[in-house]
Amino acid sequence: MRILVTGGAGFVGSHLCKRLLDLGNDVLCVDNYFTGTKDNILGLLDNPHFEVVRHDVTFPLYIEVDEIYNLACPASPIHYQFDPVQTTKTSVHGAINMLGLAKRVRAKIFQASTSEVYGDPTEHPQRESYRGSVNPIGPRACYDEGKRCAETLFFDYHRQHKLRIKVARIFNTYGPRMHPNDGRVVSNFIIQALKGEPITLYGDGSQTRAFCYVDDLVEGFIKLMATDDQVTGPVNLGNPVEMTVRQLAERVVALSGSKSELIFKPLPVDDPKQRCPDISLARTLLQWEPKVALDQGLTRTIDYFRAMVNG
Repeated sequence: MRILVTGGAGFVGSHLCKRLLDLGNDVLCVDNYFTGTKDNILGLLDNPHFEVVRHDVTFPLYIEVDEIYNLACPASPIHYQFDPVQTTKTSVHGAINMLGLAKRVRAKIFQASTSEVYGDPTEHPQRESYRGSVNPIGPRACYDEGKRCAETLFFDYHRQHKLRIKVARIFNTYGPRMHPNDGRVVSNFIIQALKGEPITLYGDGSQTRAFCYVDDLVEGFIKLMATDDQVTGPVNLGNPVEMTVRQLAERVVALSGSKSELIFKPLPVDDPKQRCPDISLARTLLQWEPKVALDQGLTRTIDYFRAMVNG
């Protein structure tokens, strides 16, 4: 098949492009390089079945494809709060443009949504039926509400135009090719540990997260896309093994051989206290669950960042 991946030079997108190529597809990677980098796709450029186009999804794209994976959007608070209006445009206008393309060429389309649609949850763990607790006027709203609106658009196009849609809600994901300055806990902790700097925790470090290795996530994408047309999602994709942020910091210090100490700073506004997926639906519909253990995934990620820091 000929498959479009928007945000294809990003952290998750670059892994998805490689996996789709390995499966024998032609892949068109579209990215405006706001957070994605050419280095992420350097190893794919010699593949004759891989193409790259510099393009911003807030503008229409006129091409012929069989499937679309819409991943374009900055996903870390540092990046999506840098230009919050553009973040909302990327989620909303980007969804409208990609849905319009899918409608024109009758393509199946996948939306990379997020666990942030649940906000600071009152239900734990979060199931797909939970409607969320989001602050629509807070500093994170550009991303949270942008992604919620994108889901609305996907389901309206599905109902109104019979579009074949797939919506995945992604929980914390980590692995090689994470942006070193994205402000996320895994990359932050690893970079600080490798440099021997104090590791910064916000609040008392008791807030919980569940971390999924990127290869597992990409496998979930492909399995969801392969389901029959009656399956639309949303489907949670993430690791249901919950841990505190402090426990993660301690694992990073141990696995990297660092002597970094932990320091504590005030909790950011609207930072969720708990984040953990209920993946019962993914297990049932996709026969999917994460396979890469945390220590194994962290070791691979530490090795990637160690080469970057030492390079």
